[in-house]
Amino acid sequence: MNEKISVLDVAINGYTAKKAMKETVDYMHTEPLNIIEMVTVDTLMYAKEEPELRESMSQLDMVLPGEKEILEGRSRITTDRRRLQEVEEQTYLRMFFRYLHKNHCRVFLLVETDEEAQAFYKFLNESYAGIQITGMAKVSAEDKGDELVVNAVNGDEVDCVIAALSAPIREEFAENNKHLLNARVWLGVGKMLKMTRQDGSRKMRFVRFMTHRFFKREIQKNRKE
Repeated sequence: MNEKISVLDVAINGYTAKKAMKETVDYMHTEPLNIIEMVTVDTLMYAKEEPELRESMSQLDMVLPGEKEILEGRSRITTDRRRLQEVEEQTYLRMFFRYLHKNHCRVFLLVETDEEAQAFYKFLNESYAGIQITGMAKVSAEDKGDELVVNAVNGDEVDCVIAALSAPIREEFAENNKHLLNARVWLGVGKMLKMTRQDGSRKMRFVRFMTHRFFKREIQKNRKE
């Protein structure tokens, strides 16, 4: 299944993990920079109220579901258990990380906090040691530091930039600097990765629960309309 699906007015590629990986490998051998985003429920709920963010996302090269609830919101897809399982198990991400590991690709990490930087670095270093992490930088809404980050990425001659940034920070940074970054792929993963998401507290689990609940309501409302 390769057609796009619309979830809260955001177009998402309906690729299997294998098809998405094939597209990604093609990206890794072409220029200029190609932008991939793993979209989450949080991002979709934010984009619902922000037309500019939806417009930015429409310009991305590939948008993939990062949480199974996004597919479950599309009734005709819920029967595809393999797709739901792939999303839940983050099959595409594991395939891409294995590719980066096997090919000793050079990667630059973008995060928002020192804790995320340490956790992400530890995860990749322990699980995919073949990946060459050439550098990392903190990017926030208050201090994006676009020019400094672009210079750091270009100076390291990287193959891929992995952005563990919140929306709309990652979309704005990618859109503003796409034609300046000398890399093959930008992968926006947001806060969906367990090793980078600070969701251990009861408060954060509650916020996540409520966001998903509101998301389901919005999906049901759109169906009625």
